[in-house]
This record gives sequence, structure tokens and C-alpha cells, in this order.
Amino acid sequence: MHPRIVLSVGNFFGAAHFFLVLYVAATYLAGFMSDAQVGLVIAAAAMLSLAAFPFMPSLTRRLGARRALVMFAVTQAVIATVLTLPVSAPFAALGIILLVGLSPLAAFLLDLLLEAATPNEAESGMVRTAFLTAGSIALVTTPLLIGFLLSPVEAYERVFLAAAIALTPLIALLSVERLPEKKPPALGNLMATLACCFRNSDLRATTLAFLLLQIFYTLAPLYIPLYLHEVLGIPWTELGWIFAVMLLPFVFVEFPAGYVADRWLGDKELLLGGFVILGTSFALVSLISTETPLLLVALLLFLTRVGAALVEAMTDGHFFRRVSALDTETITLFRMMRPLGTLIAPLIGGVLLVSGYPALFVVSGALIVAVGIIVTLPLVDVR
Repeated sequence: MHPRIVLSVGNFFGAAHFFLVLYVAATYLAGFMSDAQVGLVIAAAAMLSLAAFPFMPSLTRRLGARRALVMFAVTQAVIATVLTLPVSAPFAALGIILLVGLSPLAAFLLDLLLEAATPNEAESGMVRTAFLTAGSIALVTTPLLIGFLLSPVEAYERVFLAAAIALTPLIALLSVERLPEKKPPALGNLMATLACCFRNSDLRATTLAFLLLQIFYTLAPLYIPLYLHEVLGIPWTELGWIFAVMLLPFVFVEFPAGYVADRWLGDKELLLGGFVILGTSFALVSLISTETPLLLVALLLFLTRVGAALVEAMTDGHFFRRVSALDTETITLFRMMRPLGTLIAPLIGGVLLVSGYPALFVVSGALIVAVGIIVTLPLVDVR
């Protein structure tokens, strides 16, 4: 099997595990603690990732990206299996911290493997978006599976068992398939890499745009399910198909967007449009109430992911045009934006939540539009 196919299939199963956990984490923890405390647990997961990321290049040099990824996948499968058992609040929180905190590290290792399998940088846009689309298929199907598993009784242990099972094909594929790996060069200082990256206006723009997207990627799965399920009382049987419709843009938008950016428009224009759509539609979530038809709820949430899919495709493709598999520290820094965004988002959400959920959606949506435009303007298109 071609290495890119192996990695895309592996990304599907890894993403299925991650999204099964992510979309129930908040409502699962809400059975043990308050909404504000749920945010603190997610922030703690981000702190774990941030603390571990500086050691990832060294781990990669010692074990290789493939072996390290297998190690992480086995660890996550074991933790998810433990959460199928009756546990106390501290153990539930610890399990979610470990599952959420290890996921960005696994994604970093997949990045290294895919970069090694993509020697022609001119193909980065289509290769990266094909890889992302595989994960997006898992993203769309997992809410339907969650809705099925949590009906008629909200037995979250079923979801965690499914998350553990989802990692089995990933572990098997990586264990039997040979994948190209490039040995990273001698490592320097991550802070020096940060300084170098931020002196480059193009890399700085891409990295900050990716950080802003990661903030949204924490705000949305954390507060939208809590608002729709816990506040408005929409059951998971309905949320399952609503979230599946919401996530369709990741399947149908990213690959065409990568092709259009490679051939015609360029990354910058699509990235600007993505931030405007994302922020505006996220602010409009504040208008959803118990009177809102479910189809309209699905449409509004669908628009948020149209914007997010454009932003993800453009930041990912543009960044990986600029780096190679040997740029381990630069990729490490870029992927550290994921846990950094996961850390920042609950802090923003915790402050805004004092004024209620509508204020949280309006203010954060407006900030996404404004900051998104500011960070994108210095970006330089390469076609």
C-alpha cells in the first residue's frame, strides 16, 4: 500500500478516536462538575501537550515517528478502555486530560510521516487536503455513531469503548507497513526557532492563523454541545445528525479548496473568506433558542464549518509548502499552536460565560473575524 494511503487511512481511524472523545468530553464531565470546571479540565489537557511538545523532536530522533505514534496510540486505547468502567470525578478528569492532551502529539507524528512521504512540495496542497479529508470523513461519521451509542440511554462508556476500538486498525497498519522516515537533523533551541519563525512574516501569519483556528476548535466542541444539550435540552439523538450535517464541509470543501488554491486563487484570499464566514456564523449561534427549527440549527452550524474548513485547508497547505520533513522544530512549533489554542479557549470562554452563552458566541465570533483578517493580511501567496 502506498505510504500516503496508509497515512490517510490511519488518519481516519486516529481522527475517529479523537472526535469520539472530543464531542462527548464536555457533556460527560458535566455529570461530575460545573461547566466552568469542565473548561479547566480541557485547559489542563492543553498544558500537558504544551509541556510535552518540546521533547517531541528528541523522542522522534530516538524512536522514529512511526514507533512513537504506535506507542501513543496504544496508550490512548488503554486509557479509553479504562473510562468504560465506573470511575470517580478525579479519574474521569484525568482520563480526559490524557486522551485530549496526547492527541496533538500524535497529530505531530503523523505530520512528520506525511511530510517524509511527500517529496514534491508542489503537490502539498492536494496531498495535505486529501489527508485532511480522510480525517474529515471520520469527523462527520462520529456524531452519528455517538447519537446511536447514546440512545436511548446516555451511557458514555459505549463511546469510550468505540474510541478504543477505533485505534486498533491504526496500530495494526503502522505495525505492518513500511513507511519512509527522514532522520531529523541535530536539534537546536525551540525558542530560537520561535524567534526565527516570527521574524518571517509569512510563517508568522500562517502560525497565528492556525492558532486562531485551534481556539475555535476548542470553543465550538466545548460550548456548543453544552449549550445545545445542557441548556436548550436537545437530546443526543437529534444532536447526532445535526453535528453530522454541520461537519460535512470538512469532507466536501477542503480538497477542492486546496486544488483551487494550488491552481488559481491562492491561499490568502480563501483564508480571509474562511475567517469571515467562520466568525460571523459562530456569532449567529447566539440566536439559537428552544424555538429555533432543528434544520436551521444544522444550517447555521454547517456555515461555521464551511469557514473552518477553508481556514484549515489554507493554513495547513500553505505552511507545509514552506517546510520539509527535516524541519522538525518548525513543525513542532506549528503544532504547538493546537494545545496553546486549547489552553486559551477555556480562559476566554470562562470569562465570557459570566455574561451567558449568547455573549460568548457573539464576542468570540467577532474576535475571530477581526483577528483573522489582521493575521492573514501579511501572508504571501505562492502559486
